[in-house]
Amino acid sequence: MTEQSTVRVKLEQERGESRILGFVRRARRSPNVIVGTTVLSLVIILVVLAPVLSPFDPIEQFRRERLMGPSATHYFGTDNLGRDIFARVLFGGRISLQVGIISVSIASLGGTFLGLISGYYGRWLDSLIMRLIDVLLSFPSILLALAIVAVLGRDLRNVMLAVGIATLPIYTRVVRASTLSVKEIDYITAARALGAPAWRILFFHILPNVLAPIIVVSTNGIAGAIIAGAALSFLGVGAQPPTPEWGLMLSQGQEFLRVAWWVTTFPGLAIMVTVLGINLLGDGLRDILDPRLKI
Repeated sequence: MTEQSTVRVKLEQERGESRILGFVRRARRSPNVIVGTTVLSLVIILVVLAPVLSPFDPIEQFRRERLMGPSATHYFGTDNLGRDIFARVLFGGRISLQVGIISVSIASLGGTFLGLISGYYGRWLDSLIMRLIDVLLSFPSILLALAIVAVLGRDLRNVMLAVGIATLPIYTRVVRASTLSVKEIDYITAARALGAPAWRILFFHILPNVLAPIIVVSTNGIAGAIIAGAALSFLGVGAQPPTPEWGLMLSQGQEFLRVAWWVTTFPGLAIMVTVLGINLLGDGLRDILDPRLKI
């Protein structure tokens, strides 16, 4: 390695370290990031430690203790079958977070690939992909997810796939718009003139420059996927009994709302707190990663 190459490598390393330090410094000064990270971390810790924190099995029934209010024994009370709601909320958090993360992973990976291809190559391929995206966007996301689940069957894995497909157009359009602007930058033109293959330009030059909007959209997308998964379970096409899932718990407890408020209140609060934490984190990341905004 020549001396000039060594200096160039060191400069790139220092530039990368400065970017990381700048990101950490801005994150520490962002109230949204701090609060969102704290809330989300607390939720994750609680659901991970669910077997330790709850002495009850989430599907175990105590028929003699049906619809008991919150107490020292059952912190969140019991449902109509005598199941401990605290245990079901904690274990249900595992399922809801899993639905959110896997659904967004499906949508972001597929949408990023389609957006990169569409924005970089353009012409007929761009028209074909965007017409497909327009077709998907013509359906409300929840109705599209319902239709996909109806075709594939009532299963939690199908719910994740359905929510991922329903939200895929968002990522495709965001990545395509970013790719259209990035591919006109001089260093992309230089790489193309030097004979760099298209896959290398896409994944090593363009993709790193469009990651910021993907991260922001994905973070907020997890919250939307959790709500969509809960909505599908509430409608009876998602998680099936006796699975402890937040949306299913809301559906099963709605008929007891007047006589046993705790059956639906605590799963609803769990959804609200989790989604709030994720949205705050997403807003904070948007402010940090947007070059037009400075914290």
